[in-house]
Amino acid sequence: MRVLDKDFKYVGHTFPIHDAPQKVRGSLGYLSDIKLPDMLYAKLLLSPIAHALITRIDTSKAEALPGVMGVFTHLNTPSKTYSRYRIVPNQEFCLEDERLLTDKVRFAGDRVAVVVADSKEIAKQAIELIQVEYKALPVLSTPEKALQEQVTRIHPEGNLLHEYEYKLGEQLPLTEDCVVVETVTNTQKVHHAAMETHVCLADFDSSEKLTLWAACQGVFGVRTIVADLLELSYNKVRVIKVPMGGSFGGRQETILEPLTAFLAKELRRPVKLSLTREETIISTMTRPATTSRIRTKVTKEGFLAECSVDTVLDAGAYATSSIDNTYVMSKKICKLYRIPYYEHSGKTVYTNTPVAGGARGWGAPEIMTAIEIHMDEVAKRLGMDLIEFRLKNLVHPYDLDKTSQISLGNARVIDCLEKGAEAFGWGKRFKRETDQGRFRRGAGLACAAHKNGMYGGFPEHSTMTLKMNEDGSFILNTGLHELGCGTITSITQIAAEVLDIDPKYISTLEADTECGPYDFGSYGSRVTYICGACAYEVAQLIKKRILECASQILQKPIQYLEDKDGRVWVSGDEQHSISYRDIATTAKIKHNTDIVITHTYHGTSNPGAYAVHFAEVEVDTATGRVRVTDYLAAHDIGKAINPGMVEGQIQGGVQMGIGYALYEEIRVGKDGSILNSSLKNYHVLNAPDMPEVNILLIEQGGDEGPYGAKSIGEIAFVPVAAAVVNAVNNALGTSISNMPLTPEKILNALGVKKHAN
Repeated sequence: MRVLDKDFKYVGHTFPIHDAPQKVRGSLGYLSDIKLPDMLYAKLLLSPIAHALITRIDTSKAEALPGVMGVFTHLNTPSKTYSRYRIVPNQEFCLEDERLLTDKVRFAGDRVAVVVADSKEIAKQAIELIQVEYKALPVLSTPEKALQEQVTRIHPEGNLLHEYEYKLGEQLPLTEDCVVVETVTNTQKVHHAAMETHVCLADFDSSEKLTLWAACQGVFGVRTIVADLLELSYNKVRVIKVPMGGSFGGRQETILEPLTAFLAKELRRPVKLSLTREETIISTMTRPATTSRIRTKVTKEGFLAECSVDTVLDAGAYATSSIDNTYVMSKKICKLYRIPYYEHSGKTVYTNTPVAGGARGWGAPEIMTAIEIHMDEVAKRLGMDLIEFRLKNLVHPYDLDKTSQISLGNARVIDCLEKGAEAFGWGKRFKRETDQGRFRRGAGLACAAHKNGMYGGFPEHSTMTLKMNEDGSFILNTGLHELGCGTITSITQIAAEVLDIDPKYISTLEADTECGPYDFGSYGSRVTYICGACAYEVAQLIKKRILECASQILQKPIQYLEDKDGRVWVSGDEQHSISYRDIATTAKIKHNTDIVITHTYHGTSNPGAYAVHFAEVEVDTATGRVRVTDYLAAHDIGKAINPGMVEGQIQGGVQMGIGYALYEEIRVGKDGSILNSSLKNYHVLNAPDMPEVNILLIEQGGDEGPYGAKSIGEIAFVPVAAAVVNAVNNALGTSISNMPLTPEKILNALGVKKHAN
């Protein structure tokens, strides 16, 4: 436990993100801004149809266009397949089913050809000159169609990509004292909607060295995929993390880097590949669509006896992370509820639709939305208060996670529910008299659980090097990836707190495979809990080294020394203190000592991260439109390293979650065509429609994160959709569970209800 009974100078205080001044001035250089000498520009030709064999490609006119340096198709690129999801060699659940450019298109947006030219304009002109002939194949646009189809195979192995089943606990016979409830929830494919579209820059120089500048979430993962695909040794591939305009999981996988690297190596010149918004929506990756059927057996007193879940996940055209995504969905529910018997079956299915992949929450939003809609239905069937029912079944601090047998740590979801309900005024809002007019108001809530890193299912460690400069300042060399949420700032605060110096004297570096230490990447809610713990420990180690050097200088044992504000002195003699600058310089000159530490932190725990969200909505029964009027988010954060950034993460998660519940969906036609491929018709929640988001932080510490801190970036999004959907159903007396809750679906539900009466 790293919560200390003292006031902190830097931890627990709000600092702005490290590059805020550059962003305000517009001087921060993004990847799109980088231009290298002799740089070329690439442009993709994407398939306009969803499923077909390419029978003929004529690139002669494009090749003849002045300024075109190369045109590439499946005919002159490697046929070797790879997995864009791979983080380390020989990784489990990494099916290699994708190639740089395909000879068989599997979705509308699949990569058919690429042109490289002296300018963007010439590349675009050349793309339009390429002639392609296709032999159309049947389109399997839904998992149901893909599973039913016996002849048409999206991939040679078949359309069922993976399936699994497991059972935990002892199943009891059904008795008259039990109530059985079954629900089905559908979640949709959505676009990550980061401000910056996808872009990559690669250079293969005269020394046979490949360098990639990547706005990504894991430079070492990029390196292992690119190097192995192009048959280069890892020391000849350098990947540099650059500033990015958001990710939300959309840059976890290696999408553009393999192709861009191949082009640079082939042409021996720098190549930049930038996508438009439309290309990013249809050709990169989406949040997966899922269908989850949940069946619970509950005693009449309101205690869960059994929970059975069957999930089907739409992987889209390629496997990427979908097998893993389906699997991790099964690991979430037992982090939230005590369930004597639990079983989960999952199917991952290929379809002729955009590729699914990593997205904020990694399976938790999909399954938590389903279970929380279900829990509302169970409580209503029992005639029990929604909060009372949950309190009977939620996990308690230090329960074991049934699926992993790892402690859930100081799980404070009950505190979130009880204190959040009080702050929101739940009793008064939920029990208010039902509206009878056109506008109906209702309240909803949802509980949620997530994780803190990958311990228990994947190797989990992080390495950092902290060195002291001659003037007493520090450089923290890391494998971190700043996604725009303040990672660099919060990690710097952790180190500054340990060293007791102003954070401005610490420079924290981002990931670079050539110059920086190894880290798996920014995903899985591991950054604060694992990387932050590494920063904490390496700072402790270097502080010990500093005091050892000070002991030599002051000729006193360490136990007689005190330190504060970057100065050290002998107890009782503070007026004769020496500064960190004096220590660093003297150590080098007189004692031939360099104050530098490299440290690897190994994760040994994975507690739950918890939240309970409360929403109030107003539904217009004439139009079916929903407005979220008030919102409260209660979070078990352990310790907020930077409260302002924590609040920003929660507010952003709520914005995304409301869009997930009500608006956002990549709509795919029966022929596989994308019906809304731009922000003109793909709707996200805008600022004028955002409710006020009140935030309640439960800071009880008790876990192994730095100063007791736990994750926030993903859990902030997880319960939002369920809270909003439950609020709508409570306002209308409906049981809608097919997201998003568009006006058409709401009006249909009201029409069915009125007709039934």
